[in-house]
Amino acid sequence: MTLERWRRLSEWPMIGAAVVFLVAYSVQVIANLPEREGIWADVLVFASWAVFIVDYFVQLALAPNRGRWFIRNLHELAILALPALRPLRLLRLVTFLRVLQNRAGDALRGRLLLYVFGAAGMLVYCGALAVEDVEQNDPGSNIRSFGDAIWWALETITTVGYGDHYPVTFVGRCVAAVLMIAGIAVLGVVTASIAAWLVENITSETVAEVEAEVEAEVEAVDETLEAKVEALTRQVAQLTAALERQGSSGAQERVSGAEERMQ
Repeated sequence: MTLERWRRLSEWPMIGAAVVFLVAYSVQVIANLPEREGIWADVLVFASWAVFIVDYFVQLALAPNRGRWFIRNLHELAILALPALRPLRLLRLVTFLRVLQNRAGDALRGRLLLYVFGAAGMLVYCGALAVEDVEQNDPGSNIRSFGDAIWWALETITTVGYGDHYPVTFVGRCVAAVLMIAGIAVLGVVTASIAAWLVENITSETVAEVEAEVEAEVEAVDETLEAKVEALTRQVAQLTAALERQGSSGAQERVSGAEERMQ
């Protein structure tokens, strides 16, 4: 068993665990369930979390260079180990984006746009969930509902920032910082993709127009040349006929003169 083979085999099970986690976590946060009523959601969250832990240690065991893999995935260990970072568990949903990218086809622009828009939607939803989780029960918070959280996430990812809603807790501000940076990156890619599409289409139309103009000019030149060649051909034919007539009349005159001298 290799690391790549494990990743391929575990792709769909990990997606299933991520879906279970997202649903249970969403219900916990949005409904703000009391501890007794939310036991089933806690069970689902911890069950999916157990799957994430197993996946982490299996990948660590299969990594060719465990030390390097461990250093590069310290964030995974922190998210797994620190309860205060519970909202960051939503980063596990990045698996969805990888699957979307793999299923988007071979066209680079299609894959890029699908990946970017999928990432933007997931960032908004997960950012709203994460910030509501840590803000809704804080006495000084102004983000009390999921609607407020979604509105705040949209303001943040688009860099509008009206200031009517903002996080007041440390973890909430960390979530905001991640959303700001990710939002700038996502919107930058969207803008660049749209600009590239416009440039390509405008360039294609311009090239087509130039080609059409050149073809029209070439056709006009060809017609002019053909007309001139036809005129020259007619003139040559006329001159040839005239020379032939002159040659035949001269020969007859010379024959008549010779006959007269013989007489």
